Amino acid sequence: MKAAPFEYERAESVEHACELLERHGFDAKLLAGGQSLVPMMAMRLARPAVLVDINRLQELKAIEDRGDAIAMGAGARQQAVKDDDALAARVPLLRHALHWVGHVQTRNRGTVGGSLVHADPSAELPLSAQVLEAEIVLRSARGTRTLTAREFFVGIMQTATEPDECAVEIRWPVWAGGGVGAAFEETSMRHGDFAIVAAAAQLQIDADGRCTRAAFGVAGVDGTPLAFPDIARELVGSRPGPAEFEAVADQLSRRIEPGDDLHASAAYRRHLAKVLTARVLAAARERSGAVRQQ
Repeated sequence: MKAAPFEYERAESVEHACELLERHGFDAKLLAGGQSLVPMMAMRLARPAVLVDINRLQELKAIEDRGDAIAMGAGARQQAVKDDDALAARVPLLRHALHWVGHVQTRNRGTVGGSLVHADPSAELPLSAQVLEAEIVLRSARGTRTLTAREFFVGIMQTATEPDECAVEIRWPVWAGGGVGAAFEETSMRHGDFAIVAAAAQLQIDADGRCTRAAFGVAGVDGTPLAFPDIARELVGSRPGPAEFEAVADQLSRRIEPGDDLHASAAYRRHLAKVLTARVLAAARERSGAVRQQ
């Protein structure tokens, strides 16, 4: 199929993009990498009357280290983020998650902000944002506001973004100090497909092998990606190993309520969530250096 007819506007700045969104409202869609929107338009699952192209806005591609957070323009290319060694050292989960996002060809065009706004509940970057408690900055002609990932994702492919708002920045928290390890794994029909279930974890382990900070979550089991900070806190202060990881993964699996579809049953998704969570926690601990320290 081909896309339904639409008008095309190229934004010359973020302010211009916001003006166009204010003018066209629900009829407009922003076009950045286009790796999600264009296929949906081709299948006529999305029929915007106006496309507002923000692809060339360099101000949306900057990445800045602000000490306690990495401020990333929403238009940053996924492959560029994956290849950034300095960024991987500061927010290690991102590189591990991006390994599973599509293929190099789609990551070369796809943007980090585009993936977050698309809000597929099985996608890797929304899960990473939820687990790390990232913040998303939205701008409109009315002003700017900042939402946590928990506030931002509201349903299946639904966010709290208003029709006249543009996501302009994502703030990824940096865990100060050493001993930070991260891991991401998923099960899918083929590599590059959206996950049946995905799991992500980031741990900080001190020189004595004790966990000082923990975060983990799963995707593909609910209308939004899920993080479990209350369960994660149970690891803090312990010297976690297989038994502890199995225990918190079991808690997580009993908390979720996945559904059935043609790809997997609810029972299988629950099983995958438990297995993958224990696996990423163990991998994150190993990457923190804790195994070598002991």
